[in-house]
Amino acid sequence: MDYSCIIFQKEENYALITLNRPEKLNALNTQLFNELNHALIEIEKDPKIRLLLLTGSGEKAFAAGADIAELNASNQQTGRLFSEHGSKVMERLANLPIPSIAMVNGFALGGGCELAVSCHIRFCSEKAKFGQPEVNLGIIPGYGGTQGLSRLIGTAKAMELNISGKIISAQDAKEIGLVNEVFPHDELKEKTMDFVNLVLSKSPKAVSSVVRAVTASQTLSPSEGLAYESILFGQMCGTDDFKEGTSAFLEKRKAVFL
Repeated sequence: MDYSCIIFQKEENYALITLNRPEKLNALNTQLFNELNHALIEIEKDPKIRLLLLTGSGEKAFAAGADIAELNASNQQTGRLFSEHGSKVMERLANLPIPSIAMVNGFALGGGCELAVSCHIRFCSEKAKFGQPEVNLGIIPGYGGTQGLSRLIGTAKAMELNISGKIISAQDAKEIGLVNEVFPHDELKEKTMDFVNLVLSKSPKAVSSVVRAVTASQTLSPSEGLAYESILFGQMCGTDDFKEGTSAFLEKRKAVFL
C-alpha cells in the first residue's frame, strides 16, 4: 500500500508510525485510518517487530482530532459509520500483542487524545496539550473518549474532561494518569528511545505475554484475570526465553534473548 497520510518505518525490531498531515495538524480522516489499519495488520504479521512507536509529524501536533471538514458532511447514518471505522482501527491498536507507545509531541485533542489512549503507554513533550473538546462542536467523542479514557483515568475525571471540553497541560495529564512521563520538548525522542531500547532488551515472549495479560485485565473479572495470567505463566515456562533468563540469573551473567 502507498502511504500518503502516515509514514510507516520498520526498524530492526520495532516499527515507527508517524501521522503525516502536518498542514492539518495530523487530523484523522478516512484515508489516514485506512493507512493506519493497513500498517497495523503488517505489524501483526511480522514476528520481527516487537514494539510500536506512534507519533505525529511537525512541531505542533500529535493529532488535533478528527478532520472536521470531512466530518461536517455527516448525517446520522454516515456519522455512525465514521465513528465505527475509527473505533475499529483504534481497537486493533489497543489489542496489539506487543507494546505500543504514543510519543505525543504536541496537541492530542479529540480523536488525537483517543488515539494516544489506545496505545499502552504515553510519553509526551512539556508542550503537549490533551482534551476531548467534542462538545464544543455539538457532538461527543466517537473513538473511545467515553470508554477507554474512563478506564484509564476513572469515570469522574473522564466525565469532567468530556462534558467541559477543556484542554489540559502535559503536567496535568500526568497528574491524572493520562500520560506516563513528561519530558522537555527537545528531549522527548531521546528519552522515549531510552525506554524503547530498555523494553527491547527484555525477553520478547515475556513482554508480549505481559501485554496480553494487562490488556485482558480490562475485560476479565479478577478471578478470570488471575487464571489467564497463570496460563500465560505456564506457557512461558516452556520457552527458550525462560531457560535463558533463569540460567543467566543462576550463572550471574546478562541474559541474551533472541
